[in-house]
Amino acid sequence: MKSSNNDRLNTNISNKSTILVIDDNPTNLSLAANALEYRGFNVLIASDSLSGIKRAKFAHPDLILLDILMPEIDGFETCRRLKEDEKTQNIPVIFMTALNQSEYQVKGFQVGAVDYVTKPIQIEEVLARVNLHLQLYFLTQKLEQQVEERTTKLNRALQELQESQLQLVQSEKMSSLGLLLAGITHEIKNPLGFIAGNLEHTEVAVKELIEYLKLYQEIFPVSGTIIQEKAEEIELEYLLSDLPKMLISMKQGIEKIQEISRSMQTLSRADRNEKVNFNLHEGIDSTLMILKHRLKANEYRSGINVIKNYGSIPLILGFPGQLNQVFMNLIANAIDVFDEVISNQTRTDDLIVEISTEISLDYQQVMIKIKDNGHGMSEEIKKQIFDNLFTTKEVGKGTGLGLSISRQIVEEKHQGKIFCESKLGQGTIFTIILPIFQDDNSELND
Repeated sequence: MKSSNNDRLNTNISNKSTILVIDDNPTNLSLAANALEYRGFNVLIASDSLSGIKRAKFAHPDLILLDILMPEIDGFETCRRLKEDEKTQNIPVIFMTALNQSEYQVKGFQVGAVDYVTKPIQIEEVLARVNLHLQLYFLTQKLEQQVEERTTKLNRALQELQESQLQLVQSEKMSSLGLLLAGITHEIKNPLGFIAGNLEHTEVAVKELIEYLKLYQEIFPVSGTIIQEKAEEIELEYLLSDLPKMLISMKQGIEKIQEISRSMQTLSRADRNEKVNFNLHEGIDSTLMILKHRLKANEYRSGINVIKNYGSIPLILGFPGQLNQVFMNLIANAIDVFDEVISNQTRTDDLIVEISTEISLDYQQVMIKIKDNGHGMSEEIKKQIFDNLFTTKEVGKGTGLGLSISRQIVEEKHQGKIFCESKLGQGTIFTIILPIFQDDNSELND
């Protein structure tokens, strides 16, 4: 004869289920325990409420059969205490009682019981109710587990989506920035070269003209009235002494523009699919050059002094454009800190951004620190600064993506670490640690 589905389910439940019976009557205790053990359940017993509560906390049974009428602490109070404890609150409780008035049954449900059986107990009734509530209990646990797993998967999918969005934003931003800077660099490169080349010839020509005029003055010290008047009109002597200085200034200006152009070219360097050897100092210096105008004094603060403590570090195998973006984010944030105006008070104290680099003792990592002596941040804010879309800036002045993207670039793209140290009133330090993966021919960079 084949067994029914219910019989198989009941057998499975009994094979893995533990039942705690709490009753001060030895006869009832023995009767219930023997019947349950005969059906394959693991049975624990307790003859009073306090020991029953202790056993429930320690063994965590799957179901509790609880007598109501017991000395000192009755079943109602026992159930209430079980439901108040996180360790036992989810265990289903079935009351065993000779009190069949509805008010006692209602009270039992109010304190947290799931069912009740009347005394004298009928074994088949007890087994039927035990099996029913164990099924519900295990189904509930399974459902909660499925919900938790689904929630975990959804959270993971959400995190992956956010990371993908960050990558898209970063790629689009870097692509747009790279195209913009590359276009500007290309457009000014040719005119700069033309001006620089002609300026050299102009310098030589002016020098020769001045020598010619001086020679003319020596040979013909007495010139005509018209020539003398023109010389005084154009302030010839001043012009002869000042013209070379003007050419020198123009040459310096051209060199500065060329330096900016080179920095823009460095920052706009398009990343390939593969990493390349990269000079970190070159990237930092290019970033500082682009941000130089923001370091100057303004109406709210004095100028920002940049201190560079560069160590001898090797080339880093990485994506230069992305690492330059990290430097840009961190240094620009440090400047933003100084630009924040509190109660319209002008800052005249020394404003410092210190940038240091060094190699680890085992020559396996490079450390970059960007430190400012700004107002720092609270622990609460510090915990959130790398979160996606978190910003402390005013609306329209910050996207909340800079530091999140920076962490992604450092940790995911370069297998490094980035972290922040900060205290209110004591400034902030951002530390980047990058592993040294490089070609054998790489040289140290000062």
